[in-house]
Amino acid sequence: MYKLILALLCLGTTLSSCKEEKIGDVEDIPGLGGDSWAQGPVDKWILDSLTTPYNISAKYKWDQFEFANITKTLVPPDEAQVIPLLSTIKKAWTLPYVQEAGQVFYNKYSPKFFILSGSNEYNAEGSVTLGTAEGGRKVILYGVNLFKIKGMAGYNPARDSSFVKDWFLHTIHHEFGHILHQTVLYPVEFKNITKSLYQGGNWINWSDADARRDGFVTAYSSFNFDEDFVEMIAMMLTEGKVGFDKIVNSIPEGTSPRGVTKAQAQASLRQKEAIVVAYYKNTWKIDFYSLQKRVRGSMNKLF
Repeated sequence: MYKLILALLCLGTTLSSCKEEKIGDVEDIPGLGGDSWAQGPVDKWILDSLTTPYNISAKYKWDQFEFANITKTLVPPDEAQVIPLLSTIKKAWTLPYVQEAGQVFYNKYSPKFFILSGSNEYNAEGSVTLGTAEGGRKVILYGVNLFKIKGMAGYNPARDSSFVKDWFLHTIHHEFGHILHQTVLYPVEFKNITKSLYQGGNWINWSDADARRDGFVTAYSSFNFDEDFVEMIAMMLTEGKVGFDKIVNSIPEGTSPRGVTKAQAQASLRQKEAIVVAYYKNTWKIDFYSLQKRVRGSMNKLF
């Protein structure tokens, strides 16, 4: 995020002095009472495609105070990126949930306000913040200017399809998982599966491959119970059944440095999978595997 710098620039033969002007009426100062701008094609798309049907808004005009940490250096999103990104999220998140669970469910629990940052947010310990959710209503997405899908200039399938899947779509499914479990908590049995193996902040020093040897679907899922639960949701939905099975089957023979065998790690992931599926069915009346097919089907058309 750009630091706010107050500068007085004077045009003339020297920079040694400035001509002072009266401040005028406070009511005439731009921005006080809320920014406004001429509505363009992007705003109309957001209104027609998200706001009217789903009561969701998206802010792409720059406002550094929408971000929790105003000391971070971020840049605004390129407006040309906004519709492709939001359209992709709608196709691979909104519509699968609406088709599977109904619009009443989706409109009730979906976040209502997206904030877009053109660049990433880097953290001191070396991690990158992909997105944040505040109170189940506001979601911030970072790295918008790096987004590319099929049909966009410079699209590279080998690079960009994985990036969009792992960055943007994983993030929105992850954050929506938080909204759901904060509304109705997942079964307590989930916490007992790999209870003694959570790492807290040390997850940053672990690779996904290392984490899977101990029964975690990603390194970040070893941070705590809640992150483990929503990482399972996000990975199962964005990887699909075939992709998730491949992850489970990729765990190598032998015992991890923390004493977990291949069979134990695989059993932990399958137990977590079963609890996620049961949670969706019993709590939300959603067939998770059907939702999973819808998400993957939508993603296959995008890449």
